[in-house]
Amino acid sequence: MKLKDLLLGVKTRSITGPQDIQCMDVCIDSRNVAAGSVFVALIGSQSDAHNFIPDVIQRGASVVVCSQLPSVLPESVCFVCVEDTHEALGWISSNWYGRPSDKLTLVGVTGTNGKTTIATLLYDLFRALGHRVGLLSTVCNYVDGQVFPSTHTTPDALSLNALLAKMLQAGCSHVFMEVSSHAAEQRRIAGLSFDGGIFTNITRDHLDYHGTFERYLAAKKRFFDDLPKNAFAITNADDRNGKIVLQNTKASRYDYSTQRMADFRAKVLENHLEGMMLEINKKEVSVQFIGRFNVSNLLAIYAAACLLGQDPDAVLLTMSMLKPVSGRLEFMQSPTGFISIVDYAHTPDALRNVLETLNDLVEGKGRVITVVGAGGNRDKGKRPLMAQEALNGSYRVVLTSDNPRFEEPQDILNDMLAGVPVGNRPHVLVIADRREAIRTACMLAQTGDVVLVAGKGHEDYQEIKGVKYPFDDKKVIAEIYSALNPTTC
Repeated sequence: MKLKDLLLGVKTRSITGPQDIQCMDVCIDSRNVAAGSVFVALIGSQSDAHNFIPDVIQRGASVVVCSQLPSVLPESVCFVCVEDTHEALGWISSNWYGRPSDKLTLVGVTGTNGKTTIATLLYDLFRALGHRVGLLSTVCNYVDGQVFPSTHTTPDALSLNALLAKMLQAGCSHVFMEVSSHAAEQRRIAGLSFDGGIFTNITRDHLDYHGTFERYLAAKKRFFDDLPKNAFAITNADDRNGKIVLQNTKASRYDYSTQRMADFRAKVLENHLEGMMLEINKKEVSVQFIGRFNVSNLLAIYAAACLLGQDPDAVLLTMSMLKPVSGRLEFMQSPTGFISIVDYAHTPDALRNVLETLNDLVEGKGRVITVVGAGGNRDKGKRPLMAQEALNGSYRVVLTSDNPRFEEPQDILNDMLAGVPVGNRPHVLVIADRREAIRTACMLAQTGDVVLVAGKGHEDYQEIKGVKYPFDDKKVIAEIYSALNPTTC
């Protein structure tokens, strides 16, 4: 590809050196650079790729995209100076893969909670309606049924556009994508053509990265600020920040609510452990989901599907057949009469929502026992809040390890314990070993009780000191169940 075509949409400050260049590939890892490569120097939280510019020149890079020019500029190399190399990479990646998002109907979902559920269920819904569909999510990326494991909520711009190109090649018409605050702030989505955006809600999360709640909100808002005029923007009217994120968007605005007047409204008619009967825009539908937060999720799905031109009645019929996403309120019935539920809730608000749902369902019939931890090397401020929410909504709480990463598990647990009043300590157990914590909670459970295992959901690993060890909450629970003896437990 010619350099001039690769730089379409890129805001350049200066271009130095030869420009009539045929680019052979695009690299963000200096180790992959070869003769004719375009190297984009990204500045990350751990390292600055500008330090590797001399090395990539030695390796034969023909173009270097940077925000700071090196002191020595070899005449054989073209230096493209830009304000933000992350933003430039988005446009370059899109151009390199032939701007696949222009030819797809791309919808982004952003917010603190609900992104995975909404994006995944939209994927399931549209496939059931007969479309070829792509999914970019925390759990997994799918190209019309073909699996591509995910490592981030939103991949880097090169990987993202490569996946979009695969989806286009596979005949996909629609793509549903989780858009994280990191992706918006780091401009991984620059250069993409979105046809719609959905805002779920916003609560405390990722403050270790963003620093303040205001910056976190601004990252979410930027996604909607960048939507084009011909796109739609759907917001949750029940979140007080819903109007803020849409206040500067050029897209057509719509809202949904379970509490007030809105373009798309829903209310719960019946609520059972097996599901709910809902009324959505004055039409009834039975769904296999529980929890008021899932009513909001399903309403967002309905709104998006209708705005994408699907028949409302066909959407409701298909919604009745949808099943919960992996690791989101997944039920496991024990042989001794209690239920274990695995859920990804890893923020105070998400944990509160899940516990409120479970307490409504077991009221007068059983107790809720919660196993929960907090991730290492992440926002420490939410740790005591997680413990508080668990305590407020549970008969007993078992604090344990989540993904401690490079922190000591006991240090994380001590931070969580700070949220537990001294008088309530007898209701809280601290067991750093997650397997043992889950086993203990199951041993405490009686017939009719619910054991909530929160925080990791779909994850099949536990990250300790930089190593990801196999660990799946659902498999651990299944092993514990197999050892239970109904005559002695």
